[in-house]
Amino acid sequence: MLLPLLALAACSDSGTFPSRPTTTFDSEDSGLVQVGHDRELRGVWIATVWNINWPSSSALSATQSQEELITLLDVAQESGLNAVFFQVRPEADAMYQSELEPWSRYLTGTQGSEPGWDPLQFLLDEGHARGLEVHAWMNPYRAKASSTSSAASNHQSVLNSQFAYPYGSTLWLDPGAPPVQDHLEAVIADLVSHYDVDGVHFDDYFYPYPDGTPFPDQDTYAAYGGDLSLGDWRRDNVNQMVERVSNKVAEINPAVRFGISPFGIYRPGQPEGISGLDQYAELYADPVHWKANGWVDYLAPQLYWPTTQSAQAFEPLLDWWAELPESGRSTYVGHALYQLDSSSKWSLDEFREQVRLTQERRDKHVYGGIHYHIGTLAESSELREVFREEFYVTPALTPPVFDMASVSVAAPELVLTSTGVDVSHPAARWWVVYAEEGDGWRIDRIQTATQASVSLESGRWALSAAGKHGVESLGVVVELPSP
Repeated sequence: MLLPLLALAACSDSGTFPSRPTTTFDSEDSGLVQVGHDRELRGVWIATVWNINWPSSSALSATQSQEELITLLDVAQESGLNAVFFQVRPEADAMYQSELEPWSRYLTGTQGSEPGWDPLQFLLDEGHARGLEVHAWMNPYRAKASSTSSAASNHQSVLNSQFAYPYGSTLWLDPGAPPVQDHLEAVIADLVSHYDVDGVHFDDYFYPYPDGTPFPDQDTYAAYGGDLSLGDWRRDNVNQMVERVSNKVAEINPAVRFGISPFGIYRPGQPEGISGLDQYAELYADPVHWKANGWVDYLAPQLYWPTTQSAQAFEPLLDWWAELPESGRSTYVGHALYQLDSSSKWSLDEFREQVRLTQERRDKHVYGGIHYHIGTLAESSELREVFREEFYVTPALTPPVFDMASVSVAAPELVLTSTGVDVSHPAARWWVVYAEEGDGWRIDRIQTATQASVSLESGRWALSAAGKHGVESLGVVVELPSP
């Protein structure tokens, strides 16, 4: 029996996602029903700088490195997560094939040395096969994690050496230098154009965390600062970069989300009673401005303090970030999973409380969290079970990309088989399977669209197609009689 695909209306501007026809369908007659579920981003960071999470050593063979990546992806899937944030540019280098930047030294021990395979493409293939989104985590301005390390001839510290400054133990690119800004935009455009990433992600490194010495950008300030104060000029440099990246990603592929995980305190005293580093005045980062202008799809503030710590209290900070003025953009929470059992303040119950508080704030557009880092999950099967059985029991897609939420998706085409249905759709990323329950539909599972068959037992089901941008179609109703 063939359940036909709805006739496609004109495609979206991107030409990627077929729109739902404008015809009004009666669910009883057409076999189409409205379906949906609570969306939640359930992410984890995979750090490559200093070989923190992967690869465990730069001396591994390609096969060994691939096996380690597969293990980490299996850990994410087993934990009930739906997204990984993979560090593809730890120090103006690349964990992927790039004509603009050298291969990372963390792959082979030597920057620029060809590893013989493409880690990002491998991760995309294996991650998407497991139903995981893959977000490209990039550090925009760090040139070297260790200023004494050797650089390849096409590294920015060589090509634009006049804008690469030793600062502490690191080497930092000048955010106020036009060649640095232009190169960063070109790198991101290249990556988004050539790889099927689900997102581009920055963490909290803009101007470097201060060590008591001045950042040596006096020449670029003199050349480009104009009438702005030093602080306003530095913030404007970062603001311009965020806006440029946002526009470039949307221009190339609007289904790719762009987000940032800033330091967890905006300014001391906001909210009242909070103290700590002033990222606005010391990192020259203004995430409030980015969100208010719609330059990010989400903010994921790194709330790396326990709920029991008053000066950096988790819950007041969570509410402050959630209540920022916005236009439907999401807030996710950066959780300090690496702290587990590091002190009496960081027990498993502490994490249970943080996840509970996060999940209770859906009405404030808090739609999930990102955990730093995957190594903690990999080391503990007990923790993976807690994630799967307590935190993330019901399957969920991530929230739709905000600026594409109105780009609808046609229903899938189904063909009944002896064990369920075969499913097809021109642009689906996932099949979402719902079981009839009472007067509604309960989500049963999410399956990648690369799998053409969905196994179903007897009963009444509804299957939707979801695009890369996260929007679901109407559900096609299927009823399988008892044998």
